[in-house]
Amino acid sequence: MYVDLKPQFYIELKKGIDFIGDIHACFDEFITLLNLLGYVQNKDGLYVHPEGRKFMSVGDVMSRGPESLKTMIFFQQHVEQKLAYMTDSNHGWKIARWLDGRKVILKHGDEKVEEEFIEYEKQNGSDRTNRLKKKLKHLLLNAPSHYVIVNDGKQVAVCTHAGIKDDFIGRESSGIKNFCRYGDVSGVDENGKPIRKDWFQNRQGDLLIIWGHDPKPEPLIVNQSINIDQGAVFGGKLTAYRYPEGEFVFVKANKDYSNSPHNPILSK
Repeated sequence: MYVDLKPQFYIELKKGIDFIGDIHACFDEFITLLNLLGYVQNKDGLYVHPEGRKFMSVGDVMSRGPESLKTMIFFQQHVEQKLAYMTDSNHGWKIARWLDGRKVILKHGDEKVEEEFIEYEKQNGSDRTNRLKKKLKHLLLNAPSHYVIVNDGKQVAVCTHAGIKDDFIGRESSGIKNFCRYGDVSGVDENGKPIRKDWFQNRQGDLLIIWGHDPKPEPLIVNQSINIDQGAVFGGKLTAYRYPEGEFVFVKANKDYSNSPHNPILSK
């Protein structure tokens, strides 16, 4: 069953939006990127742009990398103050369900989030930890599958995590949410990795779609779609796409944090 996307998920372009690829807990690189984009801290320690721009994450701000809690807390604070936006994502959905007490298996870097929470509770106690978990659960469970960017009453762009079909835009359902989280998946290979179909290859829609999820060494631009996941956590780079300027800004990762034997950046 389809329902219309909630009105608050239609975002006015106004002074511009900086779309940011998969951060995966690479907090230092993320702050460096915000500084390069011209964001500065206000008196409350929140990052704002002097020209009124906002920034939007394609999701997967946590897991795999070294500082999931810092990154999630950062987005919880900025989203709450309407200074930033963040879409739903596959890792975000897994952590949301875990925080909600549902039975999930934390792997593929999600276990690092649990490890950080254990350390946080040692230092801050259970009451403070539970309050933080509640805030982050609310953030992640309420993240939309996609945002629609509007300029002068006209839809101009869409931001989502793993991709979206044109007839899904502006609508929400469990199927749409899963497509936006995982992409067009047709099973797994012999190594247990998802077999992804390139949903963008035969696309004919006019709206620009900005997405991440599937690490590419460089931004992939095909049929009015742009992949901005350049594998920061795998030792690649963290990407921002400035809209409407159409400019890319990159920060090279300090290291490969993943410890993965199958580095997607090196294999492509």
